[in-house]
Amino acid sequence: MNDRNSIIGKVDWPILLMYFALVIIGWLSIYSAGMSEGHHAIYDMSQFCGKQMMWIGIALAIGFVILILDAKLFDVFAYGVYAVVVFLLVVVLVYGKATNGATSWIDFGFFKFQPSEFAKLGTALAVASLLGKQDADLQQRKTRLMAYVFILAPAALVLLQHDAGSALVFASFIFLLYREGMPGAGAVMLLAVGAIVVFVLTILWSKTVMFIVLGSLFVLTLAYYLLNKKKGLWGMIAVYAFFFALVFFSEYAFYHVLDKHQRIRFEVLLGLNDDIQGAGYNLHQSKIAIGSGGFWGKGFLKGTQTKYDFVPEQHTDFIFCTIGEEGGFKGALVLILLYVGLLIRIIRVAERQRLTFSRVYGYAIAGIIFVHVAVNIGMTIGLVPVVGIPLPFLSYGGSSLLAFTIMLAIFVKQDANRLNILS
Repeated sequence: MNDRNSIIGKVDWPILLMYFALVIIGWLSIYSAGMSEGHHAIYDMSQFCGKQMMWIGIALAIGFVILILDAKLFDVFAYGVYAVVVFLLVVVLVYGKATNGATSWIDFGFFKFQPSEFAKLGTALAVASLLGKQDADLQQRKTRLMAYVFILAPAALVLLQHDAGSALVFASFIFLLYREGMPGAGAVMLLAVGAIVVFVLTILWSKTVMFIVLGSLFVLTLAYYLLNKKKGLWGMIAVYAFFFALVFFSEYAFYHVLDKHQRIRFEVLLGLNDDIQGAGYNLHQSKIAIGSGGFWGKGFLKGTQTKYDFVPEQHTDFIFCTIGEEGGFKGALVLILLYVGLLIRIIRVAERQRLTFSRVYGYAIAGIIFVHVAVNIGMTIGLVPVVGIPLPFLSYGGSSLLAFTIMLAIFVKQDANRLNILS
């Protein structure tokens, strides 16, 4: 069979090989994290590793079906997929089951389904379809408004589920909007970083101190603009007004909007509250597990923190602890390099696309994966608050694995279809 007519000859194998490597590492780590006396078989269906093996098989089957479908279907049905996932997010708010403080799951009895994982996929398809239209132009206010609506609607519904971690992932779409030349996207990213800094410093220093600091900076900046007759004076004033308002909001939100467990997690992260027997327990044990691995690691199945189940949720959100303890610094580095390699490859492949839909979609999934990896690893080592967000392709769970596999398979299919467009 001619390679140009065979899907095997068209797919981007570097992406697929890195995907397979991550899935296998995840499966072995789940096995190590959950192995107990009397349950040594990696295919034991009563254990997490056996169930994950089943999900891996289902994910591979779905991925294969995607690769043999017509690539145009994903653009055609993008809005339909988006509508379905938004509907499911609404259903969760009404009938969802609460887990770890978040109402994110629909319980079917024999398995639980998390629509928020697929909402990211649906949003990526919808935004790619929107910007892929011939008359789409991010310079136009209508197009920008539609893009914001597509992104913010599911994010708001996920936030209403008290799942701040998954809601945060939707912020990743600003990267693709910046790549596509949306006016002000760079300023939005800078404002977002500034907002985070102001929020953190307000909690650490108090509202009064922040007003003094911001007021001093404003006077100096205003003097600079006036003395040098710089343009953009009113824009600068608007930015400072935003930050002053944010100081008010930050303190109020921290003490009156955030749930108690979320507030305590922030306090633990900022060093205001150790609480190692409560909200800080996971992070404390996570640091011990990762630190105990040293440079070389303790070896596969030899992690004491892992073996004796010191870190809660180690097979899901804290799966990186197993890598850090048993693989050590070298194992963690290899894993991070795999993710970096995957992200670089996705971006490079996205840049060679002939269709805007394919390029935008590629940047969307790259942003989603990046935020997941950064936040998940960051929370296990104490750089970000502990939030319920899985490590792509590694954490236990059918919803997460299926969603990320489908995301990647659709992109690989779009790239394979590029050769048909060129021929």
